[in-house]
Amino acid sequence: MTEPVILNAAFNPAVKRYWLVSFLLFSTFTVVGIPLLIITIPLFLFFSSKIINAMSATITERKLVVKRGIWHKEEKSIPLEKITDVAMIQGPLMRMFDLYRLSFETAGQSAQGALVSLIGIDDAEGFRETILSQKDKMNTAATPNYENKRTKDSEMTELLSSVKRIEVLLEEMLREKKH
Repeated sequence: MTEPVILNAAFNPAVKRYWLVSFLLFSTFTVVGIPLLIITIPLFLFFSSKIINAMSATITERKLVVKRGIWHKEEKSIPLEKITDVAMIQGPLMRMFDLYRLSFETAGQSAQGALVSLIGIDDAEGFRETILSQKDKMNTAATPNYENKRTKDSEMTELLSSVKRIEVLLEEMLREKKH
């Protein structure tokens, strides 16, 4: 059974430049990395496109499905009702590229930190709000509304009064039978 898709994430191509600048900064600070830049930059540019193409994030009615990986493929399905926090993180370098990292934490996860973390989703704030509003819709649908509860309360009151009337009638019948 496939669930209806509410939103598919699109990834910002600027994430490749962000990764490249991060990689260059890291290589520059490690003296060993500087001579290897001639080999690693073309490889990095080739594989970064493949990595982005392999990433996807989909919100359905009941879950968030995250897929990634070129060689080691990974797919995580997170039920929306289990999501406890969707953090939006933007460091100084990310700010230069107008990128955000979305981190998803869930109830019952054993490790500290985010269960899933995605960087470079276009309209990250909209994606986050879609998840939270869909989660609220699910919670609202699962929780009985006040009118329904009030109807059940009045039905219970009627049932109790009927039982009391039956008890009174039975007591009267028992008294008459004794006399």
